[in-house]
Amino acid sequence: MIEPNIPLSQPDVTDADIDAVVSVLRTPRLSLGPKQAEFEEALAAYAGVPHAVAVSSGTAGLHLALLALGIAPGHEVIVPSFTFIAVANAVRYVGAQPVFADIDPETLNLNPASVEAAITPRTRALIVVHTFGRPADVPALLDLARRHNLLVIEDACEAIGAEIAGRRAGTFGDAGIFAFYPNKQITTGEGGMVVTQDAALARRIAALRNHGRYDCRAESVRTPSPETSDNWLEHAELGFNYRLSEMQCALGLAQLSRIDSILARRESIARRYWDRLRQNPDLRLPATDIPNQRLSWFVFVIRLGPSFTQADRDRARRELAAAGIATGRYFAPIHLQPAYAAWRNTADLPVTESVTARTMALPFFNRIADEQIDRVCAALERVLSPKT
Repeated sequence: MIEPNIPLSQPDVTDADIDAVVSVLRTPRLSLGPKQAEFEEALAAYAGVPHAVAVSSGTAGLHLALLALGIAPGHEVIVPSFTFIAVANAVRYVGAQPVFADIDPETLNLNPASVEAAITPRTRALIVVHTFGRPADVPALLDLARRHNLLVIEDACEAIGAEIAGRRAGTFGDAGIFAFYPNKQITTGEGGMVVTQDAALARRIAALRNHGRYDCRAESVRTPSPETSDNWLEHAELGFNYRLSEMQCALGLAQLSRIDSILARRESIARRYWDRLRQNPDLRLPATDIPNQRLSWFVFVIRLGPSFTQADRDRARRELAAAGIATGRYFAPIHLQPAYAAWRNTADLPVTESVTARTMALPFFNRIADEQIDRVCAALERVLSPKT
């Protein structure tokens, strides 16, 4: 296999981004400084919520949100299996049990009917994932949650900038999580953010990310520092080291300042793929125009037609790799992963298992050239031609 010359993803880091990070390195404050507060305030303003807490990853954000909301051993949390494994892992981190629900075959997000069927007297929460940047059916899922007295956490790690009826995804539930891994729309290298309308919840998450330290000011949601806090060495509860450095926050601020142009560029890439591939009867493409929603393009995932098998998909991926084109397998179902062997027979997820056998993510990043997109599409159609 040759090294791919069209990668699956690639971070978009500009000279301005680099300058922002270097400027922090010229200061004495590399953690718990002003850039963290600025990044939190900027992200909260962008999302349209009063509170945002920067953390070391989206996974950390999920963990702390569950913990701060009181999810504990003996509780069940409904999650999709068609998503990144961190969603279910975070539930296990707090000692609760993930319960898998099936997805809608069109949106690839949680199917409200499957969610309702999975609710038991032990169910305490629902994690709504906005898969690939497409908003989930939030109105139906929130209605379910209200009727069954469930907490709602939105995993918007792939969906910064996505909207439902003009409101940002990630702001409907009790807490929302964003992530900034290098393949995301904006990056801090590693990093995440928890957003919420609840000041007390934000304050607890801010303390938990920093070893259980609370600012001595009762109204503050800020993490204390040795210079500003009288109780720096006082730890109110068991916490974690889930902080985000000043360098990462500076990079996040710089990236967030141009998020509108980033999202517009990614939308144009998705449209070029769609226009180039839409005539192929063997491909099912993601929708590009959905009433009352704005997508935030994280990846461009195609599905092979029903006549194709997982073996066909895997063969196509190998042949594309041999041509220097990287692709991704999004997603391997969580309930079929080795780490979840105990869950394998606990849920009937026919849509999840059918979809995942035929999905493939194509190269997708801000700086991909039109010529590269055309090359990917031509190669894809060539490797699929025996089935056409």
